[in-house]
Amino acid sequence: VQLQASGGGLVQAGGSLRLSCAAYGSTLSMGWFRQAPGKEREFVSSINWRGDVTIYSDSVKGRFTISSDNAKNTVYLQMNSLKPEDTAVYYCASARVPVSRQDMSDAKTFDDWGLGTQVTVSS
Repeated sequence: VQLQASGGGLVQAGGSLRLSCAAYGSTLSMGWFRQAPGKEREFVSSINWRGDVTIYSDSVKGRFTISSDNAKNTVYLQMNSLKPEDTAVYYCASARVPVSRQDMSDAKTFDDWGLGTQVTVSS
């Protein structure tokens, strides 16, 4: 499965961005992770294939919203109230097999990864 992420950019603190990830191939659960310079990759959000289960990291809960359009095989991450600490490369990922809710935040669960899109939030 090939994943193509887009929508990153430079925004001021308090602003918004929407990331998109188009999947070329069959996917089930999809997720977003991010990695800031000098830090380990961390989970951001994920959604199951039906779109009725979504989970978020505590650091983005209430500010970010994940959604999917199965007809377009695309997942979105709406990011509002952005903070400088949200600055990172954001990666989308997909799982080829059903994933339990408890595993939807584990990077090892996901089989395919996109190249990432840079998000920079200035203070």
